[in-house]
Amino acid sequence: QGYANVGGLLMSSGLGYDSEEGRAIAAALTAIMTGVCYETSSEIAKELGPFPEYKPNAAHMLRVIRNHRRAAHGQTEGYEKLSVLPVALDHATLDKLGENGADLSARSKAAWDRALAGGEQNGYRNAQTTVVAPTGTIGLVMDCDTTGIEPDFALVKFKKLAGGGYFKIINRAVPEALRVLGYRPSEIAEIEAYAVGHAS
Repeated sequence: QGYANVGGLLMSSGLGYDSEEGRAIAAALTAIMTGVCYETSSEIAKELGPFPEYKPNAAHMLRVIRNHRRAAHGQTEGYEKLSVLPVALDHATLDKLGENGADLSARSKAAWDRALAGGEQNGYRNAQTTVVAPTGTIGLVMDCDTTGIEPDFALVKFKKLAGGGYFKIINRAVPEALRVLGYRPSEIAEIEAYAVGHAS
């Protein structure tokens, strides 16, 4: 799992990369991926048993998962044995994004509800999960507009042709972002032509 094309998602949604909305979306996606990993780990533990030394550490492991669940639910209090509190998921900002934001919000909470319930019943096969894979190379193979969580490196790209030479193309997220931001089709066409012509 990883963040392939999150930069493109934010751009095509007309959201600033360094915006409250952008951070809330990235946090929700992270919560969903991590929660599902721990839920899956509990399902594997049901079949194969938990990780070695889980039993003497079960109370601590479940405390960690409960704290993650609290953060996914957007809680700012009630954390167990933490001196530095996590940044809770920003459900208010997600709700401002309409149906899609509300869906991310609900799925984030549900993923951690299932992760905790599964662990309480079965334990976990993995003491720790990793959810952020480097997606730089695979993102290119997947034809992503951005290769990870970072913004795209250019609005206009030079594509090398097999027979030699290059041609310029605009990032596919640009016209979609302009449409979402309220530009008319004629304005979008003009902006695209300018960007390709001036590489800026």
